[in-house]
Amino acid sequence: MICYDREFPESARVLMLKGAEIILVPNACDMNSIRINQLNTRAFENMVGIAMANYPGKGWGGSCAFSPVVFDEKGSCKDNTLVKANDILEDILIAEFNMERLRIYREQETWGNAYRKPMAYKDLVNLEA
Repeated sequence: MICYDREFPESARVLMLKGAEIILVPNACDMNSIRINQLNTRAFENMVGIAMANYPGKGWGGSCAFSPVVFDEKGSCKDNTLVKANDILEDILIAEFNMERLRIYREQETWGNAYRKPMAYKDLVNLEA
C-alpha cells in the first residue's frame, strides 16, 4: 500500500480480503500523529500488521509498525505499537510480528472480515451518489 493509500480505509480492507496478514507502506510525505493513528486504526480494523517506512526529517519521519493484536488472552487492552520512530531518527528499525499470535487472534476476534455486511455498503460504491 503506497503512502497516499493509507488515507482511505478501503485500501487496507481490500488487501486484507485478498489474504494480506502484513501490509507494508513505503511513505514519502510529512507525518503527524493523525496520519500515524490512521495506520494503527487500519491494523486494528482489518486485523493485519502494518509497517510504514518514511525518510527522516523534521515533521516527516515517523516510521512505525503496529500489530493488530490489541487485546491479550485475558481480554485486557494492550499497546499494539511494535516500532515508532520520531521524525528525525535515521536508523534501521526492526519490527517483529508474532504471526502465530496474529493468526490465532484473527480466528478468535470479531472484527476484520467476520461480520461484514457488503450489501449494506452499496452506497459506498455507487458512482452516482
